[in-house]
Amino acid sequence: MAVPQPRVRYYLHGRGELAHEKNIESITVSIETAGNAPVVAKSDVVIVGGGSAGVTAAVSAARNGCSVTLVERYHHLGGMASGGMVLVLDDMVNGQEIVVAGIVEEFVQRMAKEDMAVFPPEDDRYASDEMYRKWARWGVHDFHQAKKPQPIVYAVAFDPDAWKRTSLDLIRENDINLRLHSWFSDAIVEDGRIRGVVCQTKMGRQAILGDIVIDTSGDLDVACSAGAEFSQGQYIVTTVFRLANVDTDEAMRFEYEEPEEFAKVNREARRIIGGAWEMWWLRTPIPGVVWCNCPHMPGYDGITVEDLTAAEYEGRDRMMGLFEYVKGNMPGFEHANMLGAAEQVGVRTTRMLQGEYVVTKDDVISRRYFSDTVCRGRDYYTPYRALLPTKVDQLIVAGRHYSAEPEAQKRSREIPPCMAQGEVAGIAASLALQHDTLIRDVDVRKIQNQMRKQGADPGDVPSANATDVGDRAVNQ
Repeated sequence: MAVPQPRVRYYLHGRGELAHEKNIESITVSIETAGNAPVVAKSDVVIVGGGSAGVTAAVSAARNGCSVTLVERYHHLGGMASGGMVLVLDDMVNGQEIVVAGIVEEFVQRMAKEDMAVFPPEDDRYASDEMYRKWARWGVHDFHQAKKPQPIVYAVAFDPDAWKRTSLDLIRENDINLRLHSWFSDAIVEDGRIRGVVCQTKMGRQAILGDIVIDTSGDLDVACSAGAEFSQGQYIVTTVFRLANVDTDEAMRFEYEEPEEFAKVNREARRIIGGAWEMWWLRTPIPGVVWCNCPHMPGYDGITVEDLTAAEYEGRDRMMGLFEYVKGNMPGFEHANMLGAAEQVGVRTTRMLQGEYVVTKDDVISRRYFSDTVCRGRDYYTPYRALLPTKVDQLIVAGRHYSAEPEAQKRSREIPPCMAQGEVAGIAASLALQHDTLIRDVDVRKIQNQMRKQGADPGDVPSANATDVGDRAVNQ
């Protein structure tokens, strides 16, 4: 467990004097060692990180009556779902029971109207050789089950640019103050309570004040700067890429009708790429375009500049080696073109909150239910306490950096459940402001009720395969 010391700590001039300030352009936040940062925005809720969890948190908070500022370092929204090109939404079902919906489902339906989201109809969601051949290359099979053929389930293949457009549409429709090209720098903390954030921009440092701050950075940047306790894990990183002009019908014919030759070629392809899932290429909604969720690159720290830079080099070297091999050896890929690599390397694990409750590997694999469960993913449950730091007030987190052991996070970090956490965080922020209370003291039942009103599954009613139903884990 680590307790960081922030590089620079920011303090407000005169506690509370900014609460009713109208002319925010004239306000500055004093910095112990680095001059002044002008305040460029003030809102009820400030969200750092415009990935999938951040957008969902922003929309959820805004729809519940909050003014919201969303800060994002890149020129687009969506995080790993767009810039990282992780192009399948999974972990949304417990067997065939859909457990992640709400704003996630709104994304799906909006993209589907543009023919930019593909998912199996309900009649195709079962296990058979026919269904596996029809759907597995879309990435919508239950890969957690070892027995082949794995059942087809509700999961969604989508287009990254459609995700960006949908994110922007939702932000604009809900009157959210979006600040792109803004890199989070430091948390503004006063007497153990977060008051806002400072970002680095082309114009210099800028302060953004808020009554509640939601950390959806993915790497726990805000909570770490604010002094929250955290642990640090490490897992494989991946630079995803896409190929165009692939004859997917011919590639699948080769796979199923020449299985021995396919196995030989595929084995060599995976050796060249240096590690990959069994299905290293998957179809996308655009005909002839496939995405490649590889290479697997171990040993990189997803926080250090040196490691991230080295991973960019290695990822591109490996993808070009694979590309050249499959063009010459894998039927269907003869005329393929390199469409492009993801804008950001896919980092799966870095800092993780050590919050009011730390979700364990056993919690996840045993499907442990908590009475303060507020959202779900597949067959696991997320307690509200796992989103709350222990030492910083009015801060909540959502995303892959939530409070969990590394082996638990590895099994519970997919995009849809992270978005569900974001939806929870937005609701919790609104309730804290409505009732003038600390966000850690919000009535969990009110969060659960509002999640259900928004079409989401808060997990307050456990599935039949859940264990430890009741309060056993709540008082640990």
